[in-house]
Formats: sequence, C-alpha cells, structure tokens
Amino acid sequence: MSFFSRETWKNPPQPTNPPQDRGGLRRRREKAVAGAYDFDGLDSVPKARRLLEIAALDSLALENSVARSRTLAYLAQVALKALEVGELAERIEALERLVAPRLAKAAKRR
Repeated sequence: MSFFSRETWKNPPQPTNPPQDRGGLRRRREKAVAGAYDFDGLDSVPKARRLLEIAALDSLALENSVARSRTLAYLAQVALKALEVGELAERIEALERLVAPRLAKAAKRR
C-alpha cells in the first residue's frame, strides 16, 4: 500500500507521543527559559518592565538592521507608555490617600 492510498488519507498515522507528553516538554522548556531570564510572569508592573528590559537587551545584541531599529523604537514607545501609566497610578493613589479621611468624615455625618 502506497502513502497516497485511500486508506492513508482516511486514517492518517497518529503521532507516537500523545499531546500531553509534548506539553511536559513545553513546560520544562518554559521553566528553563524563565529561569535563565529571571522572568516570573506578567501579573505586576515590575514584571512587565522586566520583560521589556529583556526584549530591549536582546534586540540591542542583534546586528544593525531596519527590523532591529523598528523593534527598539517600538519597545521605547511601550516603555514610555508603561512609565506614564505607572506615574498616573501613583498620583491617583496619592490623591485617594488625601481624600479618604474627608470621605470617612462625610460618611459619619450622614
């Protein structure tokens, strides 16, 4: 029976290793890469900044090209936006700390 027979097209051969085995390899690779880059996820602003630093350093290590320049410009734009958002969040927290006692007094009066 040749590879192009009808039976092969109807029932293609299955991979010898099931998907969960490949998933284990992926998780091991993710842990190794995360450890090498000291990357711990994206659930906080400092962790997101760390990822930007890693991307910028890796991009700086590449040889000069249009793609490298475009990547560095984009990373700078994202970093500036992250700094702006972080600064605004700090300012809002400071304002909330100032207003909180006044709101508490107003709530007691009612």
